[in-house]
Amino acid sequence: MKVRYSYLKDQFSNCPDLWVKLKKFVNTGDFTLGKPLIKFEKQFAKLIGTKYAVGVNSGTDAIKLSLKVLNVKQGDEIITAANTFVATIGAIVELGAKPVFVDCDNTFCMNVDQVKKKITKKTKAIVPVHFTGYMTDMVKLKKISKRFKIPIVEDACQSILGAINKKNAGTWGEFGAFSLHPLKNINVWSDGGIITTNNKTFYKKLLLLRNHGLIDRDTVKISGFNSRLDTFQSIVGSWLLPKANFIANQRIKNAKYLDKNFKELEEITIPPRPKNYKVVFHLYIVFAKKRDALLKYCHSKGIEAKVHYPKPMYLQQSLKNLNHKRGDFPVTDIHTKKIITFPCDQHLKKKQLDYIIKIVKNFYKK
Repeated sequence: MKVRYSYLKDQFSNCPDLWVKLKKFVNTGDFTLGKPLIKFEKQFAKLIGTKYAVGVNSGTDAIKLSLKVLNVKQGDEIITAANTFVATIGAIVELGAKPVFVDCDNTFCMNVDQVKKKITKKTKAIVPVHFTGYMTDMVKLKKISKRFKIPIVEDACQSILGAINKKNAGTWGEFGAFSLHPLKNINVWSDGGIITTNNKTFYKKLLLLRNHGLIDRDTVKISGFNSRLDTFQSIVGSWLLPKANFIANQRIKNAKYLDKNFKELEEITIPPRPKNYKVVFHLYIVFAKKRDALLKYCHSKGIEAKVHYPKPMYLQQSLKNLNHKRGDFPVTDIHTKKIITFPCDQHLKKKQLDYIIKIVKNFYKK
């Protein structure tokens, strides 16, 4: 049996109504900042629970433009997670700022207890990463933010509808940055991103920044970017958005099933599952003994398991100027050696989940 990782063929295998909408749209010529984009932004803001949402061309730009609104510039410091994906860091360094890393804990998110000691006079913002569909401890982080008057840009790219105490990711900080990349829980047919905020002034500046700083065709108010979410993709997003709660709940259901069966194995450790957290499992990750051998065995049996990520960002060549060395962030280092990601998406059948469980159990029996 094959258990694939990418579910895109399943997600858009039966969408005749979407094709009708797209064909109808093409005849309008409304390709840039069109009405479907405005509709999608309003839908997304309502889903997440904010006043405003602004479509941009990627999750990376969602972070970057949010930081730009906060006037982040050359030499500023941005506190973020050591175990994040390159996009988080790329958004920071593109503005000339310095990423200041905080180690993670076993929820895969930033260990908030370590944040205070990273704050300096140069700290301009905190970018917690809601990694894998977990959420950073935003209750604690908000207290730190208020005490030191440091704004928060939530990297919620992997956590659409993730929540703490029923308060969604993207509603805690000054900004929430989301990705609509094809492999995200809510996705479009290309790169895409969206920013949430409750601040009207920030909202208006985001509208300028994403469109070259233009007030109208001939008037440039500020220097901006070309970072518009494609109107065509907004139609795809609007078609999928009503399914958002189903997608999240089905992933949660699949994860609980895997958890229940993996708990029988002493070689597998399940991460903490806090009762007041809604974890939406963009990635289903567990800790595994003999991880590399297990990964190879799963591949040989047709299971597309992965590792997110085998080499942490702070050790990548692109950041050698920060002079970090292995061991600076020990929990992140441990994770790179022990974590494994299994398919967990909403389209998987029970027989596929059972096959994953069977293969993992067979490996450890051997």
